[in-house]
Amino acid sequence: MSKFSLQSVIKNQTLIEDLGSFINGKWIKETTAGTFKVSDPSDSTDSSLVSIPNLAASEVDYAIDIGHKEFYNYKATTNSYRSSQLMKLYNKIMDNKEDLAKLIVLENGKSMSDASSEITYGASYFKYYAEYIMTQGATDIMIQPTNPNNRIFTKKAPVGLVGIITPWNFPFAMITRKLSVALAVGCTAVIKPDAQTPLSAIALVKLIEQSGYSPGVVNLLIASNDYTPEFGLKLCESPKIKKLTFTGSTRVGKILMQQSSNTLKKLSFELGGNAPFIVCENVKNMEYVVDHAIASKFRGLGQTCVCANTFYIHEKVLPEFIKVLKPKVAEFKIGHGLDENTTHGSLINQNAVNKVKEHVEDAVSKGAEVVVPGGTLPTLGQNFYAPTVLTNVSLDSKVCNEETFGPLMAIVSYNDLNSVIDKVNSNSVGLASYVFNDDINELFHISERLETGMVSCNTGLFSDVNLPFGGVKESGFGREGSIFGLDDFTVIKSMILGLQPIKN
Repeated sequence: MSKFSLQSVIKNQTLIEDLGSFINGKWIKETTAGTFKVSDPSDSTDSSLVSIPNLAASEVDYAIDIGHKEFYNYKATTNSYRSSQLMKLYNKIMDNKEDLAKLIVLENGKSMSDASSEITYGASYFKYYAEYIMTQGATDIMIQPTNPNNRIFTKKAPVGLVGIITPWNFPFAMITRKLSVALAVGCTAVIKPDAQTPLSAIALVKLIEQSGYSPGVVNLLIASNDYTPEFGLKLCESPKIKKLTFTGSTRVGKILMQQSSNTLKKLSFELGGNAPFIVCENVKNMEYVVDHAIASKFRGLGQTCVCANTFYIHEKVLPEFIKVLKPKVAEFKIGHGLDENTTHGSLINQNAVNKVKEHVEDAVSKGAEVVVPGGTLPTLGQNFYAPTVLTNVSLDSKVCNEETFGPLMAIVSYNDLNSVIDKVNSNSVGLASYVFNDDINELFHISERLETGMVSCNTGLFSDVNLPFGGVKESGFGREGSIFGLDDFTVIKSMILGLQPIKN
C-alpha cells in the first residue's frame, strides 16, 4: 500500500466508503467485471491506494436509461430549486475542501497547494451558476415577426441528458465546470472520469448524494481505462444522450466526434493545446514576467492544457529573463504533495516522464543549451521529474511542434515578432497563448492576430469562472464557464402565437 492510506489521511470517511459507480441513487460496490487499482503516482513503492470494482459495460446502458428518464422530472424544477441545490453543493464542497484536495494529491500527484486551488476553482462554478440563474435566469424573449398578427416567443431549454468524459489532470474541476451548468439549466448527467483519478469524482458524487439530488440526476461510471473505449462508444451512439462534453486529446476528440455523427448530438470539446509564451523587447519588470512564466509553465508540473509550451523571448531581454529565472526555479521543493514543504509533486505516470525526456533529448540533439538541468529523481520515485529549462531551442524540435505536458521550459530567441506570430498561427491547434508587452496598443494588435481561443495578456494565470474557456482549430469548440457556457447545454425553442383580429 501507499505510505499514505486513505483511512489515515481523510477526515470525512463517508467520502471514501463504498467506492464504485453510482447509478439511480445507488452505489455499485460489486460487479462481475472484476476490479482495478488506483495508485499514488508519488509513492516510491508503486503500490496501490485502493481497489475499485469495474462497472460492467452492460450497466452503462442502464445508467443512460435512468438519466434520460429522470431528465423529464428534473427539467421541470424551478430556477429557485436548482439554485438552492447548487449552493448547498457548493457549501458541502467548501466544508470538505481539505479532504477533497488530499484525494487529488493522492491520485494525481500534484502538490497540496495546487490541489486546494483546484477545489476552490472547481467549486466556484456551482456558486456562479446558482447565482446566475436566480439573477439572470429569465431567457424568454418576445420577437415581433413581419406578420403583425403573430408573436414569436423564444426560450433556452435544457438540451437533455449530458454525457461527461473528463481527464486526469484536473480530476475535480473538469467535472464541475461541465456538471455545474448542466444542473443549473435542468440537464441530467452521466459522468465517466479517467480511471487514474476516480477518487475525487466519487467524493464529489458522494456530496451530490448528500445534497439531496433525486436518484438518476447524476450518474457516475467507474471502470479501468480498458473499458473507456467501449463506454465512450455507448455514450456517443446512444440517441438518449443529447449532448457530449469531453476534455482530452485531439486524437480522442476526433474519434468521439465520428462516433457521435449518427445521432447528431450537441458536442463541446476542449482538446490539445500548444500555448506560446511571447515576451516582447519592451518589457521592463522582468521579475513580474518570470513569476508569471513560472506560474504558467510549472503549475501542476506543466500538466495543464493551457500551460505555456514554447517560450519566445526577444533576444534583447533573454539574458535578463534567464538571470531572473534560474534562482527562482532552484527554490522549488519537489516531493510528495502531502509533504508540508513540497511546491511541486510528481508526474502522473511513466509515459509522462518518458515524453518529457524524449522532448529534452530531441531538443538538445538539435543544438539546445541546458540552462537548468532538471531530470528524473529516482530517489523520490519513478514519476518524479525536476523542471528542465532549455534555451537556443530549434523550431524544428519536437517541443515546438508537440504538446509536452510536462516540466520542460523550451526557450526560443527571436528578433522578428511577425515570424513568431506566423509560426504560432501555423499550428493546427489553438487553445491559449500568452503575450507580455508594455505597450497596450501593441498588445491589442498582437492578441488579435494570434489564432487561439484565449489570449492571456500580461498574466500567466487566467482561468476563472467568468471566462468563456475554449479553443479554436483542432483545440476544439464550445465554451465552458461564464454566461456563454450556458449555450452549449441549451437549445433555443421558439413558440409562434397567431392572434385573431379583434372585431370592432
